[in-house]
Amino acid sequence: MRKRFLPFYSDPRYCYKFPPMLKCVATLAVAWIILPLQLHSQNYLGAGNSDGISVTASSSHLESIWMDSANAIKTIDGSGMLADYFDVCRFLNQATLGFDSSHVNSILNSGLPPLQAYEAWIDAQMAGDPDFLTPALNSIFDQIVDSLSAGGVHDTLLPRRPGWQEFNYAWWSVHSFTEDLLRHRVATAFTEIFVVSRFSDLEGYGDGLTDYYDMFLQNAFGSYRELIDSVTLHACMGHYLSHANNPKTVDSLNQHPDENYAREIMQLFSIGLYELNQDGSRKTQGGNEIPTYTNADINGLAKVLTGLSYGGTLPHLTSDPPHWGMGLWEADLTVPMIMYDNGPPPMYWWQTDPDQHENGPKTFLGETVDPDTSGMVELNAALDIIADHPNVGPFISRRLIQRLVKSNPSPQYISDVAGVFNNDGNGTRGNLGAVVKAILLHDEARNPSYQSDVANSRLQEPLWRYTHFLRNVEKYNPNGLYWNNNYFVFERINQDIFASPSVFNFFLPDDTPHGDIQDQGLVAPEFKLHDARSSVGYINASHQWTVPWGQLMNTWLGDYMDHTEVDWVIDDLLPLAEDSETYLNWLDKHILGGRMTDRTRFIIRSALNGFNPDYHWHNHAENRVRVGMHLALLSADYSITR
Repeated sequence: MRKRFLPFYSDPRYCYKFPPMLKCVATLAVAWIILPLQLHSQNYLGAGNSDGISVTASSSHLESIWMDSANAIKTIDGSGMLADYFDVCRFLNQATLGFDSSHVNSILNSGLPPLQAYEAWIDAQMAGDPDFLTPALNSIFDQIVDSLSAGGVHDTLLPRRPGWQEFNYAWWSVHSFTEDLLRHRVATAFTEIFVVSRFSDLEGYGDGLTDYYDMFLQNAFGSYRELIDSVTLHACMGHYLSHANNPKTVDSLNQHPDENYAREIMQLFSIGLYELNQDGSRKTQGGNEIPTYTNADINGLAKVLTGLSYGGTLPHLTSDPPHWGMGLWEADLTVPMIMYDNGPPPMYWWQTDPDQHENGPKTFLGETVDPDTSGMVELNAALDIIADHPNVGPFISRRLIQRLVKSNPSPQYISDVAGVFNNDGNGTRGNLGAVVKAILLHDEARNPSYQSDVANSRLQEPLWRYTHFLRNVEKYNPNGLYWNNNYFVFERINQDIFASPSVFNFFLPDDTPHGDIQDQGLVAPEFKLHDARSSVGYINASHQWTVPWGQLMNTWLGDYMDHTEVDWVIDDLLPLAEDSETYLNWLDKHILGGRMTDRTRFIIRSALNGFNPDYHWHNHAENRVRVGMHLALLSADYSITR
């Protein structure tokens, strides 16, 4: 078991700084008083149980560079016991993309018992207004266009709409300071479940990617049924999985509906490949697993999805109204797709028939959609069938647990959360807010005992290691621009928002590396992002964040805009680094959340002590701060969470 406290002192600067004489006297004092307490009272020492007790010491240590002193009472008053602090860190590590000590203290100071404090924090996060990306994107794009124009770029060469870089600038700008922490955490989880990727034509459509992300923010705590409706009708998804401009059957032309989205909405977004029990285990019949759908089901659902196309155009790109068959370039990707199923017949032979929704009955998953209705009514009926399937609860619950808490949730964990998905306690199915709360408050997420079991661990995705670091340190840009195209990091860690190699995300939920993990029957999907190249790439990326000449974030706008890089500000850490043990404790508390093992402490301590203050040819404090942080970010203690 790892240590759940920092010895002696509430302020980590004083840990392990106890003067030898004071340690001796204080130890004698503790020995003298502990026996009477055991014999005559049910009280115990530590954790604040020091009322009525005096501790006498020969000295009270005081460092000239710090204001506080190491008082003798701190040997027993529990002020150095940080188990509660670390438990909150564990919670916020699951519920956010990054936090700092102010977020931890706000929960600790709520005056509520831990579970109630966590629930109150979740409720407050869910009640807040979404911190959308679109306003940031619009502002950033206007600034870029103005800068390019001022830099001499001709009007005809100016960008007409934002691309993936501008999306990244907006995302990192918002993430750097948002207090909408839980909503963004859930939204990023959804980006890895309902996948679209810029590695398609979408790389040039940052406005669409931003709106797609904002859709997840809007629906993070809403209804699953409304979420899949929004995903299905979003123009980015329509393009990515090719059900935009999906035509009806014309046998004479050998024209048949595209089946791409029909397959993936079932396989990846809702019910999966096999029928499931509520605990996520696969049902069997005659010893065989039972498929959830067949090719005939895909064909039937594909027919329902015919007739959809873009619902808006951008007036600065075209004067034409929305129409069937229109291309991506002139489409407004922030407007949901619409059904083209009742337009007037074409006047000329070269015009496309605007009625592109397939007529006739459509059967899938054992149910038939009423053909005597409009295309949108049919689509809504089909999505109802999918959302009501008993697989959805365990399927979605397991994926969200994996993204938020752990790679290998127990069957009971999945069953409990799926039960909330099926009924939130008020008779509502698919309440995602209730599901998220059930995941984060479940005993398997909150009980500290689970941290002693390696099967309850998860490799933190490298992108989230980056974001957690960024939120925990001081950063500065002279123009207040916290933009990041993240390309340097992406090239090294193989991960960025909307940059997965396919609709199957960066990894599959059942991926497992060969060796001990696989031999134990466990999965570790995140290890798909940890290979011979990316593991070294993460080392190089984190080196870039921590060296004096490196940056935390940067852009490709240096030719037209001054000072777009973001630097790490280390001024407040320099005094701490005067003493290696003090800085080690700061790293353990603020970066590793109390997870630093003795082995990691020994390795970092050895590196820090290599910078001797007696040698004046280098800045020993700065070197300690930078090298210590780099090693902490590389440690298994930082990368693995439980």
